[in-house]
Amino acid sequence: MKKLLFFALLFWVATACKFQKIQKNDDWRVRYKAAIEYYDKGDYYHAGVLLEELIPILKGSPEGEKAHFYYAYCNFEQGMYLVSSHYFKTFFDTYNRSTFAEEALYMYAYSLYADSSPIYLDQQSTNTAIDAFQEFLNHYPQSKYAVQANNLIAELRLKLETKAYNLAKLYHKLKREKASIITFENFEKDYPDSNLQEEAFALKIESQHLLAVNSFETKKKERYEALISFCQKFIDKYPQSKYLSSVQDYLVKGQNGLKEALAYEKKVKELQEQNKQNSASGVVSTQN
Repeated sequence: MKKLLFFALLFWVATACKFQKIQKNDDWRVRYKAAIEYYDKGDYYHAGVLLEELIPILKGSPEGEKAHFYYAYCNFEQGMYLVSSHYFKTFFDTYNRSTFAEEALYMYAYSLYADSSPIYLDQQSTNTAIDAFQEFLNHYPQSKYAVQANNLIAELRLKLETKAYNLAKLYHKLKREKASIITFENFEKDYPDSNLQEEAFALKIESQHLLAVNSFETKKKERYEALISFCQKFIDKYPQSKYLSSVQDYLVKGQNGLKEALAYEKKVKELQEQNKQNSASGVVSTQN
């Protein structure tokens, strides 16, 4: 075992010395040839170190074009997706007539896709990736990568859709009715083709019912009216829904609540009118 470790260490030292010798060579051709060899062997670290140093030296030359393109891939293969996205994009901007241009623009978007945040985090990176794929498709609508680009856009949009829906459900679970209703309505507008639309609508109705029940008396009329409107729209839109029975119950509750709210308003108006009459009577008797 010790011998194996010794030989492994000896090999590592020899490799490191060889790389340092190449790196210090004044002839860029030697470094460039070694970089391509490292790249072809899948040694993206050593290839990347050499290519990074060569890019400014070779800019504008055929070798510089390849060095830039390979360097972007070196970063991608090492999981440095934001760095690779930058170099793929700058490659496309610099060498947009290159035979690598189409692939570079696609890999710019794909790097952003690979860097897209998990669903529980902010999704700005997801939006950026979608925009990048759309830019690619605008440039190359007939590309061999077009189908995959569209599939990845759909995947990223599904992530945004799920994120928006989960946020609305969280507000619903926390009984933050106003936030829940607004977020469900935004979800309905932003993702009209979602398979979650029906459930989102049913949960919005539940939140609206809780909002109406827990409102001040002066707010109940308008909120029960909104509940009734939601229920009627749901029944028209989803007559075979598994939530139909529940929504019909909320419709009845909304109608009963509205009757009570109207009765309360009527009583308040009667009391106000009586107070006005009493006040007027008091003024008259004082004048006498």
